[in-house]
Amino acid sequence: MTTGQDTPRNLDAYWHAALGQFTGGLSPAALTTAYVDWWMHMMGSPEKRFQLAKQAVRNRAALDKEPDPRFADPAWDRFPFNVYAQQFLATQNWWDDATTNVPGLEPKHENIVNFAARQWLDMMSPSNFASTNPQVQIRTRDEGGQNLVRGARYWIEDFNRLLTGQPRTTSEYRVGRELATTPGDVILRNRLIELIRYRPTTSKVHPEPILIVPAWIMKYYVLDLTAQQSLVAYLRDQGFEVFIISWKNPDKDDAELSMQDYVDLGVRAAITRIKELGHDRLHATGYCLGGTLLAIGAAALARDRDDTLASISLLASQVDFSEPGELGLFINESQVTFLEDIMATRGYLKADKMSGAFQLLRSNDLIWSRVIRHYLLGERTHSNPLLAWNADATRMPARMHSEYLRHLFLKNELAKGQFKVDGATIALTDIRAKIYCVATETDHVSPWRSVYRLLLLTDTDVTFVLTNGGHNGGILSEPGHTGRHFRCTQKAEGDGHIAAADWFEGQQPRDGSWWPHWVSWLKKRSTPAKQPPASKFEILDAAPGRYVMG
Repeated sequence: MTTGQDTPRNLDAYWHAALGQFTGGLSPAALTTAYVDWWMHMMGSPEKRFQLAKQAVRNRAALDKEPDPRFADPAWDRFPFNVYAQQFLATQNWWDDATTNVPGLEPKHENIVNFAARQWLDMMSPSNFASTNPQVQIRTRDEGGQNLVRGARYWIEDFNRLLTGQPRTTSEYRVGRELATTPGDVILRNRLIELIRYRPTTSKVHPEPILIVPAWIMKYYVLDLTAQQSLVAYLRDQGFEVFIISWKNPDKDDAELSMQDYVDLGVRAAITRIKELGHDRLHATGYCLGGTLLAIGAAALARDRDDTLASISLLASQVDFSEPGELGLFINESQVTFLEDIMATRGYLKADKMSGAFQLLRSNDLIWSRVIRHYLLGERTHSNPLLAWNADATRMPARMHSEYLRHLFLKNELAKGQFKVDGATIALTDIRAKIYCVATETDHVSPWRSVYRLLLLTDTDVTFVLTNGGHNGGILSEPGHTGRHFRCTQKAEGDGHIAAADWFEGQQPRDGSWWPHWVSWLKKRSTPAKQPPASKFEILDAAPGRYVMG
């Protein structure tokens, strides 16, 4: 679909946009198709139904109680709460078996039905109800019910914010005050980005600066969160001149911005401005979808025989979307068409549509644990810098997001060597710059095995690092952060491929943060630090700039 044009689908667009308000942006047709496929194959498999019937009448008390954080408190060991937990876990096991290994069922439909069943079960967990949660009952008894009074007040507050479209405030952490405080200057502004240059703190800097390309679906300052959790400040203090892109939060006037615009006005515009300051080469770093975009830009540079990039670092970034993890459950032809119609009515995709999908991937952690804590126990989650950043969501222009979903997720054109920049195809195998690739063990956005596939798709040297933590926490792994470890290996050009599972088994974890290891890798690929030459540039604003406030 081409946005902004009058098509026969206008009526469909308004209908789907209205429907999407009730489905969280999910396509009912996609869910229904998966359920019909599952039901038809279940009816056609009497052996499967017989096995499920045997399981249903089995003595549930004989089942081992699975480790589940929802029932970890000792209060769940007492009658009748232990029975509630045991019955729930048995039901959960039954539905997991019922929605998997059904002969003939389309694998994608199996995953969707299994995922949907888990969402319903998570909602019905006995931990979510005051009458069946012993922790809530103990708290209610000790406080004389005041926890439920507070919870009701919190629910009313949150419901009113939902109606008015206002997120829960985090005034304790403000951009430019407590967040994104590393001193710097905006030296470029176009209709899509601001380019921030951070002020060096060392007397000598490496001639090759670092350009960071963050994802456009998040505010850049997750990489400059606080003075203690700032990747850009750490790189700056190691003798590098650091630049970062701050994406504009698009509105309806930006509906026609395309992936080509994100390459031209984003990566290419930033590189051009840095070279105008006298830098011949630079280290490029991309985070999440920013890494995907950087890989696209790097492949285009390589195709055109441009060796500006001294190295490429990809942090929790996918270039192959054949195995995108559970996020892929939300991406199919029906779902993409549904989202295109929603976007056509306003010119962009609202932030809550993407954040809702991410929350469903970890519903116990991000939804139901919050319900229990806020509304049953009467506790407000203490704000922290990462939560404040996470609430500061962004929108996505309609055309770009449609192209991203279709060309990368659905067709996987980048991995296949079919993606086009400037009207000509690009190939990751053209990249000759050495690559430092970081994945995180519990990443629900960019699963590490999917990130690992980069080693199959490139012909250059790749240093692969797998760190513990999730999509954000694993990247924000500053030195001194307790409980951190990482695995690391190098695949040189010409080396044979090792499957992800085999690689993991063969690597011993190293204690500590991966940041110093990365800096050492960067310095080996940089010329010696020296007194920086005087460079003149127009300062448009002080960091963090204007676009991050949008």
